[in-house]
Amino acid sequence: QAQLVESGGGSVQAGGSLRVSCAAPVYGWSYSSRCMAWFRQAPGKEREGVASMAGGEPITYYADSVKGRFTISRDNAKEMVFLQMDTLKPEDTGMYYCAATGVRNNGLCSTTLVRTDFAYWGQGTQVTVSS
Repeated sequence: QAQLVESGGGSVQAGGSLRVSCAAPVYGWSYSSRCMAWFRQAPGKEREGVASMAGGEPITYYADSVKGRFTISRDNAKEMVFLQMDTLKPEDTGMYYCAATGVRNNGLCSTTLVRTDFAYWGQGTQVTVSS
């Protein structure tokens, strides 16, 4: 099954910034009709949706815990999605996963993200924020 490819992440002190990137697995993957999202999972906790953005429509979603600090963006020409993380906190520490829905599911980007709505996943990239 097609898999998304993440890059970026790393370690930073509280208050710092990081950016993670995600590429579609295959060019021409009907990328623009899919909701693209970022989830994260801290040790011992459930995977939670952080942010999402529709392709070709002005639809975005952010979890309350990251509003005003994280920004999701897409480069439709390169079929990539990014998550810019600013003013990072220790509680932002975790594995960050890129995810995509099936085709023609941009509407899933408009509300609380549900893990089972996303059929395609990356392997994750670690973000560690120290106090």
